[in-house]
Amino acid sequence: MSRTDAQKSRTPSKGVDAVATPPLSTPPQHPIGRIPVLSVSPVIDGGLRPAKCVVGEEFDVTATVFREGHDAVNASVVFTDPDGGQSMVTMTCTNPGLNAWEHPVILDREGLWHFRVEGWSDPYGTWHHDATIKVAANVDTELMLEEGARLLERVLVDPVHSRTSEQQALLTEAVRGLRDTSRPAQARLAAGTDHAVSAELAARPLREYVTASATYPVLVERERALAGAWYEIFPRSEGARYDVGEHRWTSGTLTTAAQRLPAIAAMGFDVVYLTPIHPIGQAAKKGPNNTLESRPEDPGSPYAIGSPDGGHDAIHPELGTFEDFDAFVARAAELGLEVAMDLALQCSPDHPWVAAHPEWFTTRADGTIAYAENPPKKYQDIYPLNFDNDPAGIYAEVRRVIQVWIDHGVKIFRVDNPHTKPVEFWQWLIEDVARTHPEVIWLAEAFTKPAMMHTLGKIGFQQSYTYYAWRNDKAGLTAYLTELSGEAASYMRPSFWPTTHDILTPYMQFGGVAAWKLRAALAATLVPTYGIYTGYELMEHVARPGAEEQIDNEKYEFKDRRWADYEPGGAKEGQSLAPYLTRLNAIRREHPSLLWLRNITFHPVDDDWVMAFSKHRRLADGSEDLVLVVANLDPHSTRSTVVRFDMAALGFGWDEPMHVRDLMTGAEWAWGKETFVRLGPESEPVHIVSVWRAR
Repeated sequence: MSRTDAQKSRTPSKGVDAVATPPLSTPPQHPIGRIPVLSVSPVIDGGLRPAKCVVGEEFDVTATVFREGHDAVNASVVFTDPDGGQSMVTMTCTNPGLNAWEHPVILDREGLWHFRVEGWSDPYGTWHHDATIKVAANVDTELMLEEGARLLERVLVDPVHSRTSEQQALLTEAVRGLRDTSRPAQARLAAGTDHAVSAELAARPLREYVTASATYPVLVERERALAGAWYEIFPRSEGARYDVGEHRWTSGTLTTAAQRLPAIAAMGFDVVYLTPIHPIGQAAKKGPNNTLESRPEDPGSPYAIGSPDGGHDAIHPELGTFEDFDAFVARAAELGLEVAMDLALQCSPDHPWVAAHPEWFTTRADGTIAYAENPPKKYQDIYPLNFDNDPAGIYAEVRRVIQVWIDHGVKIFRVDNPHTKPVEFWQWLIEDVARTHPEVIWLAEAFTKPAMMHTLGKIGFQQSYTYYAWRNDKAGLTAYLTELSGEAASYMRPSFWPTTHDILTPYMQFGGVAAWKLRAALAATLVPTYGIYTGYELMEHVARPGAEEQIDNEKYEFKDRRWADYEPGGAKEGQSLAPYLTRLNAIRREHPSLLWLRNITFHPVDDDWVMAFSKHRRLADGSEDLVLVVANLDPHSTRSTVVRFDMAALGFGWDEPMHVRDLMTGAEWAWGKETFVRLGPESEPVHIVSVWRAR
């Protein structure tokens, strides 16, 4: 091949909306393309795993797109829906100096979507820029106007876009105007550059040298995967009664637990989460406060699963039958509640699997099966599964068990300690369930190293417990939320719990009422999903000595909280935080900005113990929802300070007043760029305010 022929073969044609791929005799291993498209986001592990969002959730597609020289470059994002249909929107250059492009996206239905970013040469943008300058300077005026007319003639025959007769007429008239020598040059130029023509070219652009990125997956899930208020119960405690004369407890049942559901729903919760309801083993059964000295009447830990009455696919006889469980799920649904089941893949020594499949466990040198340990903690009543001995058998059995509960109406599983099982097992299980039940949601209770927590989110867990309980100062909370609402939000959705049945931090032990109000309010407003362990409203704050958990832990015994005592007319009326939690959940439902994760903005405060943040969301009807939260993180002292709001981030002018209403108390104020606040235990520890403009 001659040098001239080789040059010709490398000359790209200006095919309209065609990918420019010059033929080369020795092409690069990873060709960058005619218009480089780099740093596309959101992309998880190079596109091996899908980014996540829920129906109606806004997220940004971003990329770096540029080209050589000074000609205009542009970018589009192309989405492919689960049925293969495609849609394309033009992106916006948000930082020309860094060639940064983005577009906010909202996907409207569940399923696996795909997207790619396409960079392209923009001939109309190039002409518009050059012609505006040259005609104004009377340089090449006739040439520029004629080139504009010819460019629009190309647009008229662009096969990529079908245009209405009105759109065709608009462009035809623009061509005529550009060539109308009876008019002044500026008027002729305006015919090709006015708003209507520019808008038409923005909506249906003429694209040259189109270069596409790789295609990346996005999994769109139902709203509960992102947002929800959870309430945890031990079903056996709901309706449990102690007989003083007999010195014995009578267990609550699924039927008596169902009687608690209206109160849970009335507080505004979306999910009722049940700790394990399976038969409990008697071997090495734990007594009160995790002792080995148990009595026959002690119930044992529900996490020591399995007895001659059955295992993970059975219900403890004292709780009832599957008919009772079905009635519980049905009653919850009537009240607008979903039921979450605790999935704890571990066994009591009495579990049927131990006898039938001893190879599913780890046998020590002395012939005994290894029990669970987290030194110095020992769990003699629990045998961990060993997934390496018979993975096929364990995988199949767990999948069967999951199906049992799905068939009985469970769509959410809270997974106990998933970080102690192989990640590849969870990936397989979640994907296999999703093939027939994509509505199922998985919450990872993984208090562990970040790499494991993040990877569990990437391979399928929709939600994850977090270290919120131990993040109590402004610096820690701000840094943590910045992490969680950033890149991680595309695959790991946080669930904030101030306490659990295993966690009672010193902050909650000694912070008093202000701490219990504050931590619930922050959990409910910082992130879309939060959870409350039953009894939170009673502020059960006494810890077992030497441990960050409640004394007389409900995991090892029954609790009769005598809910009726806290109702109107009861002996402890007014001593419950139930009304406070009810109001928090009502605020969340009234203000959808609180149900997104990626829309948080922090604002400077002079006092290091006071934090301020905002949540903003544009609604489908075009209105906006803006909520501001200012919180005193010191539960022991009243703090007076100044909040310095970023007015631009709030959508207000620098000196524009904000009219706000405290959503907890109803008080109204006028706030501005510098706002004085006073918060403390003698009043309220937190302001949650809605914002509107003066009319």
